[in-house]
Parts: sequence; C-alpha cells; structure tokens
Amino acid sequence: MGLFEAAGSRVIESPAGTAKLDRAPERSEKGGHRSAERRLVQVALAVDAVGALVPVGVLCAVTGQPQPWLTALLACLSWLAVGTSKNRYTRDEPGGGAAVMPVVWDWLTMLGVLAVVCVGARVEVGLKVCVVALLPCLALSVARRKLVHRYLLAMRRRAQALRRVLVVGEAGAVDLVLAELAHGTDHAYVVVGSCIVGEGATESALPVPARLASDGAAPEGALDGETVLRCAAELDADLVFVAPGRQLSAARVRRLAWALHDGGRNLAILPGLIDVSQHRVRLAKAAGLTVMHIDPAARRGLPVLLKQATDRLGALLLLVLLAPVFAAVAAAIRLTTAGPVFYWQIRVGRDLMPFRMWKFRTMVVTADRMRAALESANEHDGAMFKMRRDPRVTRVGRLLRRFSLDELPQLFNVLAGHMSLVGPRPPLPEEVERYDGTEVRRLSVKPGLTGLWQVSGRSDLSWDETVALDLSYVDNWSYAGDIGVLMRTVRAVVDGRGAY
Repeated sequence: MGLFEAAGSRVIESPAGTAKLDRAPERSEKGGHRSAERRLVQVALAVDAVGALVPVGVLCAVTGQPQPWLTALLACLSWLAVGTSKNRYTRDEPGGGAAVMPVVWDWLTMLGVLAVVCVGARVEVGLKVCVVALLPCLALSVARRKLVHRYLLAMRRRAQALRRVLVVGEAGAVDLVLAELAHGTDHAYVVVGSCIVGEGATESALPVPARLASDGAAPEGALDGETVLRCAAELDADLVFVAPGRQLSAARVRRLAWALHDGGRNLAILPGLIDVSQHRVRLAKAAGLTVMHIDPAARRGLPVLLKQATDRLGALLLLVLLAPVFAAVAAAIRLTTAGPVFYWQIRVGRDLMPFRMWKFRTMVVTADRMRAALESANEHDGAMFKMRRDPRVTRVGRLLRRFSLDELPQLFNVLAGHMSLVGPRPPLPEEVERYDGTEVRRLSVKPGLTGLWQVSGRSDLSWDETVALDLSYVDNWSYAGDIGVLMRTVRAVVDGRGAY
C-alpha cells in the first residue's frame, strides 16, 4: 500500500471528531518492540539455517552424494547470504508481510548462487537431489513468514510489539497522517504525540509537547533537532515521522535528520503518497536530489498476458472439475422453486462496456420487480443494494449465497473474456450512474469473479471501504497479488462472512 500501507496507528475518533489514543502501550513497555524484533530475527535465522542444512545433508548422505555435509553447509551459507542481501533479517522485515513470491524468488536466486559456489569449491552433487533437498527449505521459510506475520498482527491488535512514533509537520499534514494511520491496526506504529511546525491548530487530541518555528522565523532551523529530540525523549518515542511542507523545507529536514540520527532516534519521511504499492516505487539521484519515481499500474506486457492465460485456462479447468457441482446445484434449484436455473443481469465491465453476467438463480422469479419496494430497507451505504434478510432470496438461494456457489456460472463470463478470475466487483448500470470520477476508475480493469472485496468482508464492508479496496487493486495490480487473492478466496468462501 505504499507510504501509508502500515496505516492504522492506535488512534480513534472522539465524539468531537478529534483523534485520540486507543490502547497506547505503557511506557514501561519501552524496548518491547525491539526485543520482539530481535527474537523474530533470531528465529528467522535459525529456521532458515536448519531448513537448508539438515534436509540437504541427510538426503545427500542417503543418496550417496560425495561430501554431503559440506554440500549442506554451502547450501546453508548460500541461503543465509541471499536472505541477508535481500534484507530478510533486518528489524523491520519480520513484520513485512506474508507474501510468498519474495521467498520463491530468493530460493531461485539461492539455487544459482549454490551452483556457482559448488563449482568453485569443486563439490559434485546431483542437480535433482539438491533441488529436492532444498524444497523443505522453501516450505519452512514460507511457513515461518506466514506464522510470524500472523503472530505480529495478533500482538499489534493487543497493542503489543509497537513502535512509539512522534509526528513532526504542519498542523494539516499531521492531521492527514493521523487520519490515514487510523484506518487499521495491522502495523507496528502507535502515535504518542506530535511536534507542530508553526502556529496552526490541529484537530488531534494527542500531546503537543513543543512547536517548531515557521521556516521564515527560523531560517537556519538551529533548534529543530534539540526540540524534537526533547519531545521524543519526553514521550519515549523511538521513531520520528516527518511530513515535509511549505514551512519544513528540504534543507531544514536534512538538518533535523542529522540531529535525530546523532541523538539515536530513527527517522521516516512521509512524502504524502497514499496507497502506492512498494513495487511501483523507484528511487533515483539527480544533482543531490532524491527522486521518487512512481511506475504506472501494469496494463500490458508479460504479466498481463500471463493473467489473461490464467483466466482462460483456469476458467476452463474449473468448469470441467466443477461440472458435478453445477449439476447438483441446478437440480436443487429446479426441484425446490419454480423458474429457470440460471439468472442473468446486465453488468458494466472494463471501460464502461456492458455485458450479460450469469449466476445461479437465488431469488424468486419476480425479484427485479420487487426491488423498488425494498429500496428503503437497503442496509448498505453508497451505490450497492444489500439486505441481510432479503425476502426475495429462496431457501436454497441462501445456502448458495452462503458458500458463493451462485457465482460459479460467471466462469463462463471469464472464459468469454468479459470478466477475470480476480478483479473489482462487477457493478450494475444504475450503480455506475451514481459514480463520481474516483469511483469510475474501478472500471479501468475487468471485473472479477473474486477480488479484494470478496476476501475482505464482502457486504459487511462500507461503500468507502469497497471503493478503496478496488482502487488499491486497480492501481497496484500484480500477478503475484492475484495468486494471493485466489488463495484467500478459499478461506473466504468457507468462512462465509458478509455473504448475503
């Protein structure tokens, strides 16, 4: 999610509309985050070392490979070296996420490094034996990454293993940071106070131990570092977020960074980007300037072709494998209600192109004519119409919706190219008529059979949350992200949360 992907400081809105702390860690817990990070880094090193050393040594010895334990040692060192070069064992990496593809790329890189090392050390080992022996290493690293991520999420939701943050910037910038951070609790940051630049008023109820003079009042910014260090010490903040602005110039931030680093405090710069994935950000240097390039969302090239091939082949394969399920669902609908088995609606696809979307019928035949009389009972904000107890849904239809079986005929839409396996929810034409310029961007890609909306709560989400998820998908799409959504879909279908 880019700059604010860790969004969600433990701040909530008070009745008056100002932000305040929610379950902020006690000062006696200072250092708890660092000790937890050190333990997790040690666990990562141990798991990766054992995962490479033991399987390679045992399998090479069993298969009669020469110098089995030397090969195992080289594999272990190669794996740890690749991890170190990719910063996998730094303090921030354990909470970096549960993505699988970075570990896979590391593993493939390690195979190449090990091949070169074995040639240089004149160690002979069978390629197939070595690759098979290193598969447990990959599996253990993926499992460790996911377990650590879940463990940290659980701790953070209990207000543990958090980093105490002091925010420095103009009043408006500080309020923006707090608003973005208040969207979630799945990160390591808890804002404990702010240091405002200038005399502007902030809406936050957080402590403001001191203020910095405006840039014009203090052209050299000589006291900035001393003031911020004093505030950080008073609030036990080990990290300082700086939001540059008109009164906080680049030269002033540079001097502040010197002072913070000399004083043993860490610094993070907030450039003002929202919901930009890390894979779209590139840093460059130009005449002393740090230039941040933001790559456009992927719309062509090999990853897009791979997505298209996955859509068509995946839909075809699923249609074949799920043919008995189609037959069973069709029989259940036919035997319990009057009317057709399938139901179609006009939906709006990519670039506002309408298409006919197919579903198993879950409502009575007259459902569309009953819609107008139920508008006042709509339980969803925004453009969508949703009711938890919609009287138009049949008994079998409720079961089909609970496990998303009614969506299966959309595989024909995927096969025809109207939809993708993963994408935003396909909207109705009347919903699109109410879209503003931001919401219509959801339709710059094909709608999906599943997507971030479906795996994040579905109808339980507000309209703003739905739009935010879809825009995040559109702007930050990646093939690996699609694979992750497909894997999460299985759990979402079993869970059934928000399916009505």
